[in-house]
Amino acid sequence: MRRVCTGLLILLAAAAPCSAADHTADASKLIALENAWNLAQTTKDAKALNDLVGERFLYTDTDGTIMTKAAFLADVQSPSYLATSASNDDVLVFLYDTFAIVAGRYHTKGTYRGRPFDHHGRFTDTWQRRGDNWQCVASHTSLLANSNAR
Repeated sequence: MRRVCTGLLILLAAAAPCSAADHTADASKLIALENAWNLAQTTKDAKALNDLVGERFLYTDTDGTIMTKAAFLADVQSPSYLATSASNDDVLVFLYDTFAIVAGRYHTKGTYRGRPFDHHGRFTDTWQRRGDNWQCVASHTSLLANSNAR
């Protein structure tokens, strides 16, 4: 019994540094992907957003509207929506075997239907690992009290 316990402890100790490094690399990659998402929205880069989100992507907007991938991409490309800046802070990454939850605060400025907006809110994104890559499969945003509605 002692030999089995000792063997298990050695295996766990050997695996821990690798797992910690993998988690750090994955967390950094996911934060970079979130930043790439912001850039793609401000530049209306539908190809980049298409690659970032999964085929069955589901988005819940600040007003409660639910959009599929196609509707989300069309909304970002719409001439009535123009984000001039987008940034995240207070980002937390929760890693699991084949998926991750990324949550944080966002700040977006721009115009919608000719009216300016300045949004401060929270987001929760669910990412799925696909081989060495990650794709967002669900995103939810909500405005904080000091934001104006879109």
